[in-house]
Amino acid sequence: MRAPCILSGAIAARDPTHRRPENRAKYKTLQYTYALSYPVSPGSLMPSLLQSPRLRWFATLIAVALLTGCTIAKPRTDDPLEKYNRKAYQFNDAVDQAVIRPVAAGYRKITNPPVRRSVSDFFTNIRMPITVANDLLQARPKQALQSTGRFLVNLTLGMGGFLDPASKFGIPLEDNDFGVTLARWGLPDGDYLVLPLLGPSTVRDMWRMPVDSYFFDPLSLYADNHHYNGLQYLPQAIYLITLRSRAIDAENFLKSAYDPYVFMRDAYRQQRLYRIYDGSPPAAVIQQMQGLDDDNFDPEELLDQQHQWEKAHPKQATQQ
Repeated sequence: MRAPCILSGAIAARDPTHRRPENRAKYKTLQYTYALSYPVSPGSLMPSLLQSPRLRWFATLIAVALLTGCTIAKPRTDDPLEKYNRKAYQFNDAVDQAVIRPVAAGYRKITNPPVRRSVSDFFTNIRMPITVANDLLQARPKQALQSTGRFLVNLTLGMGGFLDPASKFGIPLEDNDFGVTLARWGLPDGDYLVLPLLGPSTVRDMWRMPVDSYFFDPLSLYADNHHYNGLQYLPQAIYLITLRSRAIDAENFLKSAYDPYVFMRDAYRQQRLYRIYDGSPPAAVIQQMQGLDDDNFDPEELLDQQHQWEKAHPKQATQQ
């Protein structure tokens, strides 16, 4: 199975549906903007950069990217950690229902859709350096230039990112992260893993959070370099609340699923697969993800399980 090669710069076709307004929430990362200023004199700029541990690590990642092969590993469909994952899922759901969702619901009550959309665009733009950096790690200069242009256009003409003129200019929106980088370097995704308080991931994708946050995320860089008695973390908190408020609209899908855990697991895997392949995974990969290439796959058995659940839960079934 071949995939877009980070050395050749081959680009898979993007899914055009992500540009529709109703689908933007699937592909946009909600963000918050803060200007980072470091008083560095021109004469000391290069030495200070060379001494930066973040820059040295980034240079190491670039070197790894240039030495890595181009084959994306086959997706996993098993779940060897299911027993643990279900407990972690239940814990996360309890915390969400007790704390996070009420705050997100309150945010929706005190804001209207235009305000929430502006805040969403704001966060999307300020976190764009994460996408640019990972495009460079994947040797995708065209996408890196496009995302940089989008960032600058929205930062200036878009009033700091609260507006999105870049979309009107036809500059595509891309969402990239270090988990996708590892996938395009050929690293297998590993076991599916539900992280406490952080949600679904895999052994491979779990590294996107520390790497992207430490090196590329302006919100994390701002919090690390400013100290206001804990208030420096307020932008990140608002970002998370904004993310959760957007998910409220999709709760009915989760409630109508006969197994919410399986629904979330499969939805996460599918979303990551489409991101890795720029919205156009090969048909063979989709079939493997859906289990259609399994000799033991029985669609009649699957339908029978669904019908049994609908009979046992008639109220939830009518909401579908």
